[in-house]
Amino acid sequence: MLPFLTLALTGALALTGCDELGDLPGSPPSPAGPAAAGSALQAAEALTVKGRAPKTGYERSAFGSAWADTDKNGCGTRDDILAAQLDAVSRDADGCKVLKGVLDPDPYTGTRIQFRRGASKVDIDHLVALSDAWQKGAQKWSDGKRRAFANDPLNLVAADSSTNRRKGDGDTATWLPPNKAYRCTYVAGQVAVKKKYELWVTRAEREAMTEVLAGCPDQKLPTGGNPTEAPAR
Repeated sequence: MLPFLTLALTGALALTGCDELGDLPGSPPSPAGPAAAGSALQAAEALTVKGRAPKTGYERSAFGSAWADTDKNGCGTRDDILAAQLDAVSRDADGCKVLKGVLDPDPYTGTRIQFRRGASKVDIDHLVALSDAWQKGAQKWSDGKRRAFANDPLNLVAADSSTNRRKGDGDTATWLPPNKAYRCTYVAGQVAVKKKYELWVTRAEREAMTEVLAGCPDQKLPTGGNPTEAPAR
């Protein structure tokens, strides 16, 4: 089990939409010492820090239709992620729809979950929630970049539906997976997405990120995913 340092949530919850949008002072040096090159900790320390912008104008539709086929492989993004992250996958005759499979383990709870289409207990979660992204830079993006973000495999993980819904649009400062063994991987994924799409973080968010990653300073920063601009529909 990866070590985890307790988060100071009280300070995190104090940040609101009324914060200043200008750059804020950097976070203190990591308790783990200098971050290793290429590590998620190093990337987290370099993220831009600003206050959260208002959620005004946010709608799911601003990120395009749900699970669009942005990679043009003929299948929707949700089925692509299910096929990639479930075991024992069974597909429909169309070659796309995932009918059943097993999530073992579910990253958020560490449990084994059976997936069956139409009675699913598995969600596809955006590591960085769409509304969180909206408040930290995405409202200024092109439609194509928002579609790319919503369908980028780097930002998507199959997870227990009830746990995912408790997360809501929380960032690292306000929510972490109950499965402590997955927290370093989870936070590294959020850092990778925010770096790739040039999203900012709040001061409390970056402090929470670096506190988690200080317990796993060699955690690599994930890379890959789709281009940051989706092709025209």
